[in-house]
Amino acid sequence: MRDLLDFILKGVLGEEKFDVDEAEIEGRIAYSIKTDPKNIGLIIGKGGHMIKSLRNILKVRATLEKKAVSLDISE
Repeated sequence: MRDLLDFILKGVLGEEKFDVDEAEIEGRIAYSIKTDPKNIGLIIGKGGHMIKSLRNILKVRATLEKKAVSLDISE
């Protein structure tokens, strides 16, 4: 799943730097995207559409793998 998230973020941010942290909390895989504050708007998107889409894509992949997943953004 992390490879999928990295692939999508590289398409959105281009060559901008970002880091994805992965942790397992109570049986749930938690991803945290860390990037510059100027890039957070690109990840969230207009009206939050981009972050909702990212979360939905990860949920579909997690369902296929019978796992739970969450996605957060931080500076």
